[in-house]
Amino acid sequence: MNYQYTKQFRQALVQWFLEEQRDLPWRRTKEPYQIWVSEVMLQQTRVDTVIPYYNRFIEKYPTAESLAYSPEEELLKMWEGLGYYSRVRNLQAGVREVVEVYGGKVPDNRVDISKLKGVGPYTAGAILSIAYGKPEHAVDGNVMRVLSRVLNIDADIALPKTKKIFEQAVTELIDPENASAFNQGLMELGALICTPTSPKCLLCPVRDYCTAFHEGDPSSLPVKSKKLKTKNIEYDVYIIRDQQGRFLMEKRPEAGLLANMWQFIMIERQADENSLTKVEKQYNVTLEHNSKETILSFSHVFSHLKWHIDSYLVDAVETNANPENTAFFTKEQIANLPMPVPMLKIWGKINA
Repeated sequence: MNYQYTKQFRQALVQWFLEEQRDLPWRRTKEPYQIWVSEVMLQQTRVDTVIPYYNRFIEKYPTAESLAYSPEEELLKMWEGLGYYSRVRNLQAGVREVVEVYGGKVPDNRVDISKLKGVGPYTAGAILSIAYGKPEHAVDGNVMRVLSRVLNIDADIALPKTKKIFEQAVTELIDPENASAFNQGLMELGALICTPTSPKCLLCPVRDYCTAFHEGDPSSLPVKSKKLKTKNIEYDVYIIRDQQGRFLMEKRPEAGLLANMWQFIMIERQADENSLTKVEKQYNVTLEHNSKETILSFSHVFSHLKWHIDSYLVDAVETNANPENTAFFTKEQIANLPMPVPMLKIWGKINA
């Protein structure tokens, strides 16, 4: 790496972070398990959104031992609304390994910590540097954006191989005496100053050492090829109410998107069929078609998928044996079921 300002950049970044860092709950601890929880929550989720979830989660599961064997349905309910539910399943599996293999102590080296379920290179480096003060790289999108500008790197950050370039750069730049402040400083700089569009260069503490700033066009970096095209799927969602005022719910499969979450009856819309008739056949119910009431129409975006939902409340005249993974629940019971955000949105409208 041909960069002449390593020492100055390092000092300016660490000093700025120590003086200007946001007061966030996970910055008030050096407990590796709690920092691990925060890093998993912060993946693909905004800081403001994470704060109340983190506080509730740590209150419920303050130690690795308390999380390791908690029931999955309870865990999903605690995570409800954060999305990307495989994160919390992997977190629990990894924490269980820590309890069973390492006596409850999160490993303090990259080889062992990287063996844990769900711990990739970024999470490993974040825990090692923030909790243990180890000079280990923790490279995410924020870090790649900052360093692509500081070092004028024009490699495509959408390509997995490019991450190695930035991991090597952090390894050479990192302050061995202040690894925690250095890595958190890079993340904080990317979040607050060196933003994807319209970076606030005049407020930047490392502006004097930024190659792209001196060459006049920081906004042109990083280079990132286009994402995969989003797939659109249209659904009719039926909130089926029986004569006792209970509602029919279905548990999603154990693997895949939103695994083991509960949802109302969801039918992919086809131009040549009546979805209400399909529901009756598939779920062994007789519905009062005239009772059908529109509740809500909206779209929900996943990473490479977009659901377009029309939802309806409809009364059941007759209910027979429930198919596997379906059951009628009271409102009180539904309140304790883990549900994905689109279902919570519909349920909130019904209860408004």
